[in-house]
Amino acid sequence: MEPDKRLSYRVLAANTAAFTVCFAVWMMNGVLVTHLVDAHVFAFDKAQLGWLIGIPVLTGSLLRLPVGLLTDRYGGRLVFTGVMLVSAPFCWLVSLADSFSGFAWASLGFGISGTSFAVGIAYSALFFPRNRQGTALGIFGAGNAGAGLTSLAAPSLLRWATDGGLNPDGWRLMPRVYAGILAVTAVLFWFATVERKDPLAAGKTLRQNLAPLGSVRVWRFGLYYFLVFGGFVALSQWLIPYYVSVYATSVALAGALAAIFTFPSGVIRALGGYLSDRFGARTVMYWVLGGCTLLSMMLIVPRMDIHANGEGVLAPAAGVVERVSPEAIVVGGKSLALHSKPSESTQFTDQETLIWPTARTWQEPVVKVGETVVKRQLLARGVSHIYFQANIWIFTAIACVIGLLMGIGKAAVYKHIPEYFPHDVGVVGGIVGVLGGLGGFVCPIIFGYLLRESGLWTTAWMFLALISLICLVWMHLVIRRMMAEHAPHVAETLDHPHVGEEKH
Repeated sequence: MEPDKRLSYRVLAANTAAFTVCFAVWMMNGVLVTHLVDAHVFAFDKAQLGWLIGIPVLTGSLLRLPVGLLTDRYGGRLVFTGVMLVSAPFCWLVSLADSFSGFAWASLGFGISGTSFAVGIAYSALFFPRNRQGTALGIFGAGNAGAGLTSLAAPSLLRWATDGGLNPDGWRLMPRVYAGILAVTAVLFWFATVERKDPLAAGKTLRQNLAPLGSVRVWRFGLYYFLVFGGFVALSQWLIPYYVSVYATSVALAGALAAIFTFPSGVIRALGGYLSDRFGARTVMYWVLGGCTLLSMMLIVPRMDIHANGEGVLAPAAGVVERVSPEAIVVGGKSLALHSKPSESTQFTDQETLIWPTARTWQEPVVKVGETVVKRQLLARGVSHIYFQANIWIFTAIACVIGLLMGIGKAAVYKHIPEYFPHDVGVVGGIVGVLGGLGGFVCPIIFGYLLRESGLWTTAWMFLALISLICLVWMHLVIRRMMAEHAPHVAETLDHPHVGEEKH
């Protein structure tokens, strides 16, 4: 292999490994805070749970733009190492927290690890030509799998540290382990990489650096990233309390199931980069946004087991009730058939695998023999038993597919940046990352408030379906406008499908 290629691959590998560690640290609160609430170590409510999950994401989001600017000016090697060394002490401070405010302040600090994405994107792009940047940045972005590492390994670490719950205070070991891993990774990264800067980017003034932020395109990319990255970050943490509360799983099992969502989503980002290079980022985003909209809507229906009023039986005429049984009511010599209640042995149970919401109806008599009734009087009330199992494995499979689409979408969004802003990757990637990270911050909080107000865990999917649809419609309108400006004959053909058809 040529020396330049070896260097490029070595830097990409170091970037990806460091980003994986940073992302695992960034997602730490999802498992840690859920464990502390579930074990009754702290009595955080649902809204506070959402805040503590989101606070590290806030720091990592808001600082992505300045960190991206620093990367363009001083280089990725120096800035990436600094990010990890600054985050490690704050991660250690989490182990000393004894209140909500203590967790919040420490979480603000270690959330700096989330800025690693803005550094790695700009730094990695410098080592690859444009026609391979989509694949390279996709491989780097596979470091999102760090969320899966935390979801999978952190519950086991907590179980070991707390001696299976016998030593509740043992949880404090976990943030200390994470802080140590961050520090070691920073040292290894420094010796495995070399410095490289884009001279055109490094020589710009602050005003010149910020000029691309005036482009609406940047903010549109940011909204896409709000969904595919912010939604991913939010769900990678929110799914753990979701499984615990909705399906009554243990935190360890919830972490394993959440990893089914996070691991593939992180790894497939490399494929998303390749597909974007091969077929174009816009085509890929159509599939991503359309799929996220449809699949999120499929998960909106909540798990339920409810009894509601159904169709009743009314007296066709006045008369005296002569006979009443579960199968029929006789009034004035006329027999009115009833739907009898199913036997206990045929009731719905979790032993079945029911994909769709299922309903059974029956009628229960409300009159007695000898009672005189008038026309249209209710003789038997209707009962509907609506049951939706929301089977955990079907739910997990659909959530996994959403995660895969988000992983592909993350690469597709960042494929646009070096193409449209080749000398502003740091700042544009930074602001897009800010908006995506803000999604990861505000989504858990929104989920928490929606849950508190509605009592429905599935309101999270309602919100994601709405954002997906907005992104899809906006992208389609922009593409139609671009076609109308630059290829009006194509736009006209789309508006009038019979134009250009062969006549028979």
